[in-house]
Parts: sequence; C-alpha cells; structure tokens
Amino acid sequence: MLDFVQQLVSGVALGCVYGLIALGFVLVYKATEVVNFAQGDLMMLGGFFAFTFIGMMGLNYWIGFAGAVAAMALFGMVAERVVVRPILGYPQFSIIMATIGLGYFLRSVAGMIWGTDDLKIDTPFSQGVLRMGSLVLAYDKLSVIAATMILCTLLWLFFNKTVLGTAMRASSENMLAAYYMGIPVKRVVSVVWAISAAVATCAGVLLAPITFIHSNVGLVLGLKAFPAAVLGGFGSIPGAVVGGVLIGVIESMAGFYLPEGWKDVAPYVVLLTVLLLKPEGLFGLHVRKKV
Repeated sequence: MLDFVQQLVSGVALGCVYGLIALGFVLVYKATEVVNFAQGDLMMLGGFFAFTFIGMMGLNYWIGFAGAVAAMALFGMVAERVVVRPILGYPQFSIIMATIGLGYFLRSVAGMIWGTDDLKIDTPFSQGVLRMGSLVLAYDKLSVIAATMILCTLLWLFFNKTVLGTAMRASSENMLAAYYMGIPVKRVVSVVWAISAAVATCAGVLLAPITFIHSNVGLVLGLKAFPAAVLGGFGSIPGAVVGGVLIGVIESMAGFYLPEGWKDVAPYVVLLTVLLLKPEGLFGLHVRKKV
C-alpha cells in the first residue's frame, strides 16, 4: 500500500508537468487552431533560463523563477510574431512544420549555449520530506502538485474574471466575430502565446528538481504532453491537466508494477482505448463540421 501511494504521488507530480505542457498546446490551439509542436521546447528553454538566473547568476529562487517566466513570455510573443503570424491562413501543414522547425532551432541553440550535460536546479523544497508513519513523500513532488493547482486556479480566474481573459475566450470561439466586435485579435493571439510560453516555463522549473534539464528534454516530454492534451480533449483547459495527470499516473504505475518496457507504452494504450470509445477525448465537445 505504501508503494502504491508513493507511486501515485510520483505519477501525479510528473503528470502535473505533462498537464502544464499540454495546457500550452490547448491555449494556442483554442486561440489560433494551430498545434504548436515547439511547446515542449519552450519548456526546455524556460528551464535553462531559470538555471541561468538561479544556478549561474546566484539569484534568489523566486526572483529567478519570475525572471525566467517573464523572459519566456516575451519570447513567446516574439515567436508568434516572427514564426507564426506571417503564415497564418496558409495550410495547417505549413504552420505545423514551422513550429517543428522552431523546436529544432531551440534545441540546437540550447545545446550550443548550455551544452549537452544534464542540469538541475536546487529549490527550497529539494531536500525536505514529509513523513506520515512509514510513508515518506518528497517535498519537491508535493510542491509540483501544489504549484500546478495554484497556477490552474489563477488561469481560471484570469480567463473568467478579467476583460482580457474574456476577449481571449471570445477570440477562441469565433475569431472573425471577435474582430468585428472590436477585439484586437492579433494582440490577443500574441498574449496567448506569451501565456503559453510562461506556463511552459513553470513546467520546466517545476520539473528540474524531479529530473534534469537538457536540450532534448522538451522533445521527450512534448511527445507525452501532446497525447495528454488529446486524451483530455484538445480544446479543454481542465482536460489538458487531467489528461496529463492520467498519463503521469499510468506511466508511474506501469513502470512499477508491469514488466520493463511497459512504462512508455501503457499511456498510449490507454489513450488509444479512450479515443476509440470517445474520439473527442474525456472533456472535449463533439463538433460536426460541414464540408
């Protein structure tokens, strides 16, 4: 039973990271109907920025965290303006290839600047543990879960209680109608990319105490976060987080209880099963389009 609880907490913590990356996929898709396959690499770059501020420059953890989030929010706006906006309206394949190319570019630049070694960020929670009898839970994993809950709450408040958040939801429902209603759609899309990059950075910083940051970590986790977004319903913000947690828990349990090799396969088996039964995902809406 203790092993089960520890694996459950580990899976939820890792799943929260998947969920935050998946959240970035969903935010961009809802605003522009673009699948940003560089989302995992934005997480990787944000983690490297945080390592630079905290590990190399010696800044306070929270200041370095905030600095990395701010820097990546700005980078997200620049990436949208330079890479995506010029080809909006072109076939979706062109935009997808542009985001894939952006991911390759970011991985190459990260490898040249920070090298290929695994890097780790020390946090205020790195060393502590919570003991409940024979059960021992690491604070770094609990902090990831708590931070994800706080971040999701803040995003919910932003999208539902602010004027800008309402404008974003309106743009995601019908971009043309939002434009005719006077909403600055291009500016809204830029802000969505900024938020997406900032959320990815939070995932990267939260991931650092659990595993390590390296130039290919974004590709690996992005390939797991994308199925999480699909599992939850590609367009559902709560679904992205729930999908990420499910993928993380299934992966953790499979790695502990099933033979070697099932850890990476089991989440995709569950994903395919869910999609066969409910193609729109767990929280997605069934939409019919006339062609």
